[in-house]
Amino acid sequence: MLSNTSRYAIRSLIYLVIHYEKGKKIGIKKIAENLDIPSPFLGKILQTLTKQKILSSTKGPNGGFYASEKTGETSLIEIIRIIDGDDLFDKCLISNKSCNDANDNNKCSLHDHYKSIRKDIISMFSDYTIGRLAEEYKDSDIKIEL
Repeated sequence: MLSNTSRYAIRSLIYLVIHYEKGKKIGIKKIAENLDIPSPFLGKILQTLTKQKILSSTKGPNGGFYASEKTGETSLIEIIRIIDGDDLFDKCLISNKSCNDANDNNKCSLHDHYKSIRKDIISMFSDYTIGRLAEEYKDSDIKIEL
């Protein structure tokens, strides 16, 4: 359902929140290695998130990425929209058009079935924040592979 890019972004943000220590920055190579994500690809993702002020970074030999206060407060829907845009939430499952209740001619045969699912997906991604997922991960006996 989510692109690899969105999944990598979410995983890396959870990782940075879990490993947050005031004044500590984590280098891109360490994050990429620990999460098994190609470093150049992860670098582009984290740069995008930094530009959007979802996370912070510093350059140089002691540089790296670190969670900011906003990182934990960021909802999954915000991250997905930054990385992939609104297609998951707006586009028809079959055609390349926006789903539209107003015009019956633009509805695909799955439209009415997917409408409630889409609403639930939007609600779930809006309700969950990176901070909430990080806390659930830390409090859980089940360890997911970040």
